[in-house]
This record gives sequence, structure tokens and C-alpha cells, in this order.
Amino acid sequence: MGTDKVVLAYSGGLDTSVAIRWINEKYDLDVIALTVNVGNEADFEVVRQKALRTGAIQAFIADARDAFVHDFAFPSLQAGTLYQGVYPLATALARPLIAKLLVDCARREGASHVAHGCTGKGNDQVRFDVSIQALAPELRIIAPVREWRMTRDEEIRYAQEHSIPVPVTAASPYSVDANLWGRSVEAGVLEDPWNEPPQDAYAWTINPRFAPEEPTYITIDFEKGIPVALGDDADHTERLEAVALVTRLNELGGAHGVGRIDHVEDRLVGIKSREVYEAPAATVLHTAHAALESLTLSREQRRFKAIVADEMAQLIYDGRMFSGHYRDLSYYVASTQRHVTGSVHMRLLKGEAVAVGRRSPQSLYDFGLATYETGDQFDHDAAVSFIKLFSQGLRTQARVQLGAGSAPEIRGLVAPTIDDPEPGSSSG
Repeated sequence: MGTDKVVLAYSGGLDTSVAIRWINEKYDLDVIALTVNVGNEADFEVVRQKALRTGAIQAFIADARDAFVHDFAFPSLQAGTLYQGVYPLATALARPLIAKLLVDCARREGASHVAHGCTGKGNDQVRFDVSIQALAPELRIIAPVREWRMTRDEEIRYAQEHSIPVPVTAASPYSVDANLWGRSVEAGVLEDPWNEPPQDAYAWTINPRFAPEEPTYITIDFEKGIPVALGDDADHTERLEAVALVTRLNELGGAHGVGRIDHVEDRLVGIKSREVYEAPAATVLHTAHAALESLTLSREQRRFKAIVADEMAQLIYDGRMFSGHYRDLSYYVASTQRHVTGSVHMRLLKGEAVAVGRRSPQSLYDFGLATYETGDQFDHDAAVSFIKLFSQGLRTQARVQLGAGSAPEIRGLVAPTIDDPEPGSSSG
């Protein structure tokens, strides 16, 4: 046995099971297995016992579901972070939390190393390594799968030779990662972006074609951008703990086929990857939260917050949540959420989650200004002067530079074609 220790992020699968014995042999380290529960639907006691049978000197289970939702998923929801506009970042949000728990365990157990089962091609290796280096630069990182370069058949043979208890039957054709915020699926036939995802790629959502013909209506209550209550009646909602609320929305959304995402995304390592995601709760909540912000944030706040959300999504995806830049942006987001309190009425039907109603005690929507009916309080006479001032700069430029007063051809009026000459050049 080794004289020093390493804490391994242990899933119970083939890679990390083989890694226990491989690390012990190559690095002469005792392995402590740490399995983190972020809602990934495993029998964790079975996983713990497997780690011990495989050679780990200790095996711990960390129930991090509440921390994951409160400290990672919900702040991401407040920010509105969707990578490349579609992916709610479920896997990316979980990795920094797992890295933090690895570091905590290593310090508690006196280990000098931490290890994970990521490959050299994916994003997760970066998320783990960068997070660990930010939190504990003194710890050495081992990534066995990145080092050994074994094929799956070679791993199975290694497991058999060393009596490692892992299943050697036909594996799933997909690589799957899941937590409370979403399920990601890749590999197999999905690697050809022309192929429609087969139905067996999905586990949380019904095919929208076979979803109920009648909608389900739900109401979600928010306090400062955080969902706190859920109900099927606009006036009667039940306060729920974060994990219970997300779990219930995954069930409700999945029953209507809500939350399927088929996306070709740009990985951090410079390749494009076809990913299929299921994220019913995240999809419903992002839609509802955006609807409530439409009532409670000004136009300038919404415009700039979209820029911040895009920047934060990139930082989350790249594994830089523990950076000063991410922390600074988080303060801005927290400030924007002070008045994002209210209720959103949602319709779930045939794969779509649609906000059909929203209300807030902090609403900036003024009926007297918005209505076209009796009670209109808008100052119509002021509109003419407003438009005159608003267009002043444009009218000056049009007169001086753009030839106002003539009747130019439509072609090239707004945007030149690719073969048009550069401005100011001659075409002779």
C-alpha cells in the first residue's frame, strides 16, 4: 500500500474503478474515493461498497444536492446563463462544486493528491484542474484516463486481470452525465450531427409527439430571482425547498417533453461536439425567470444583463467560476435581482414551456401608460417633440453625409453587397 494518499472523484463506473488500482500501482498512493451526490440518481451505498472492494482505503459519499441548487444552479438562473444561448450548463455547474469537495476531503484526510476520471478531449478536465488549482495550488492532480490512453476493451481486460468488480456486458452506446439541473448525452450515433437523436438517448422527457394533448398550467413564485414556491393554481402555490422544487419541475416538464436540446457546441479544447441535453426544470425556470424580469427590469438593465449573462456562461463553461472576474459579475447580477419578485404562470404542452402570465409588486408595467383604451394617460402630444430630438443626429448625418433629399436606389441603401466597392473608392 502507498505511503501517501490521493482523493479520487469516484463515480462507480469502469474508468474510476480501474483508476483506483492503477493509481495505487503507478503512483504508490492509497486511494480515498469520494462520490458526490448532485442528483445523479445512483444507489450511493452500492457505489461506496464497490470502491472499497476495488481497493480504496476509505470511501465517502457527499450529499451536495442542496448546495448544488442553492449555490450554483439558482445563481446561474438569476444571471440567465445559457451557453451559446441554449445549454443551461448542468454538467459545467457541478464540476467546480465537486472540485471544492475534493479539495476539502484532501485537506481533511491529509492527502497530497486529488484525481478525476476525465479524458484529454473533454471540457471537464479543464473545469476540474482549473478549479482545484484555484482553490488548492499545493495539491497535485492525477488524471488516469488522460494518462493511460487505454481503449475500453483494454480497460475491461485490466479490470478482469485485477479482479475489479465492474460490469463487462455491452455498455450503453452513449456517454451520459446527469444531475438535478440536467442530463447530457453524447457519443454513439449522436457523433454524426446529421442523425436525429434516437428515442433511447432520452430518459427524462417523453417524446413531445406522444405527450398529453391537454396542457398543464403551473405557477412559480420568485423572491429576488430565486424560485421559492410552485402550484397548479395561479393563486395557490406551495413553498418548497430548492431540491424538491427542481425535482418536481423535472417531473412536470418531462411529462410534456419539455427541455430537449440538440446542440452542436464549441468545446473549450477547440473542437465542435454534438450534445443532446434534457433539462426540464432548467428550461421551465429560465423561461419563467426571463418573463418576470421583463416586468421588473428596465430596458437598459435587460440589455446589459444579457451581455453579462453571456460572459458568465462562458466563464462557467470554461471552468472559471472561482475567478475574480466571475465573482465581480456575480455582484452585478445580485444587484439586478433585488426587485425580481413575483409570480409567473406557465403552460407546459407538447415540448414547450410558455409564460402565459406574469405579475409582480415591483412591476414597471403601468397600465395607464400602456393601454389603448379608456384611461390612457400617455402624453401623445409630447411624442412629436421627442421624435424630433431623438432623430436629430440621424437627420444631420443624412443631410451631410448620406445625400438626404435624393431618392437612392434600394439596392445597397442599407448594406452593401460583397462585390460593391469600398466607400470612397472609384469603380472605374
